[in-house]
Amino acid sequence: MIQIGKLIEAELRRQERSVTWLARKLYCERSNIYDIFKRENIDVKLLLRISLILRHDFFQYYSKEINIPE
Repeated sequence: MIQIGKLIEAELRRQERSVTWLARKLYCERSNIYDIFKRENIDVKLLLRISLILRHDFFQYYSKEINIPE
């Protein structure tokens, strides 16, 4: 199971960005960012916004989970 919130948090830390910075970019409160870090699931539109802000394709983690036989 993908822990998308933890992946977002890890990427934010890797980029040495603050929670305040991400909250400002998403136009939300810092507490909302900490809530995102705890999530296993996330709305597609929000994930797209976060991906664009952090310049990181978080959808790749879901794509790797898809195993479609040919």
